[in-house]
Amino acid sequence: MILAILGTVLMLLGLVVSVVFWIPGIFNRAKLREAMGSRYALVYVVYIANGPMLILFGLLLIVWSKIQ
Repeated sequence: MILAILGTVLMLLGLVVSVVFWIPGIFNRAKLREAMGSRYALVYVVYIANGPMLILFGLLLIVWSKIQ
């Protein structure tokens, strides 16, 4: 039960991160690109680690809790 709840929370958190990243009004990529310069690619690494990966880990926890 706790794994399913934790999985749901992780999935929701990953969804929020993904939505915030892709809505242009919330996340100003042009300003961030200007500030970071050549290190701008790290933004995508952080996004992947905190958006889709949280959704994936949450889904895995939910599936694992149903198997047990």
